[in-house]
Amino acid sequence: MAPLIFLIAGETSGDVLGGRLMAALKDLSGGGVRFCGIGGETMTAQGLHSLFPMEELTLMGILEVVPHLPRLLWRMTQTVSIIRALQPDVVVTIDAPGFCFRVARRLKGRAGTKHIPILHYVAPSVWAWAPGRARKVARFLDHLLTLLSFEPPYFEAEGLAATCVGHPVMESNAEKSDGPAFRERHSIAPEASVLCVLPGSRATEIARLLPVFGETLKRLVPCFEELHVVIPAVPAMVGRIESDTTNWPQPITLLRDEKEKFHAFAAATAALAASGTVSLELAMAGVPMAIAYRMNPLTAWLARRLVRVKYASLVNLLLDYGAIPEFLQKDCRPEPLARTLETLLTDAPVREEQRAAFAKALAMIGQGEEPPSLKAARLVLGHVKKPR
Repeated sequence: MAPLIFLIAGETSGDVLGGRLMAALKDLSGGGVRFCGIGGETMTAQGLHSLFPMEELTLMGILEVVPHLPRLLWRMTQTVSIIRALQPDVVVTIDAPGFCFRVARRLKGRAGTKHIPILHYVAPSVWAWAPGRARKVARFLDHLLTLLSFEPPYFEAEGLAATCVGHPVMESNAEKSDGPAFRERHSIAPEASVLCVLPGSRATEIARLLPVFGETLKRLVPCFEELHVVIPAVPAMVGRIESDTTNWPQPITLLRDEKEKFHAFAAATAALAASGTVSLELAMAGVPMAIAYRMNPLTAWLARRLVRVKYASLVNLLLDYGAIPEFLQKDCRPEPLARTLETLLTDAPVREEQRAAFAKALAMIGQGEEPPSLKAARLVLGHVKKPR
């Protein structure tokens, strides 16, 4: 029987990683693999029947998680029980460490059961905070697949096999999209300014950021004769964003098809984005940006005491200086955001300065010999002992 691979993704970025990994696994095995697990639309399109909606795991922040703890604990118990019953050849957990690591720990903690290799895709940022986590995860993982080349040594020092497969942005084709065609499809003049607004993929992020972004636009729109606002949305958040933007100062173009996102980037003059993977995607597409983020006060208080890095965006972290303006917590306000965006939209040299910084940061990530998903798939299949 074909090998069974159990995958767990807990948020949109992990679902995209999981979908690419599944496609690569099918390519390498000639279709000779079976899948089970938890994922979203991208993984479903590759043939996964998710045990329950992935969105149940898409939570961030202490106060946001607490009300959902009973359900999360039930889902955790359910997932562990199903894995033990199915006895897959490999378990691959993708990011979402709050859920995935607890599942992995429970799987390793039961004596007298068959050993199931557990691989985790996306390393916890031990270089940013809580370096002791490297020792902890080494106890229950068999292999760690990292996105950045400087990450493996942190875990290898604790006896955990770790391999850098490369960052998924390198296979996003963000730099190959068609901006002029996007403008034509949406009746946007070639000379008009286009602002991409990206409020995040989680409901809690959108709830905190979208009102601020709306107030920012109220200050920004009067400065321009023609400004088009485009919001690429993850499918699960389309309805929420549509209802929350009805009172914005002008109509928006809300993209329901994720395939349109990178075409929108290619058409954009600048972007206002939540901190996260999207900042690197924007950099890959060459879109100058401002980064904003708010979390609940308790989580922010803890973060200030635990986090050891100065920046939120990966571009700034790689370069070790603030190439991209960041507006976090109390600084995430409409007035400074509007001023910064007005500069980005009107000052070409400022935009070019950001693009030069993007090139330096992306060079640090590097382009590997093969796509990250293919390299990851080879490592996963390497843990499959034999067909059943």
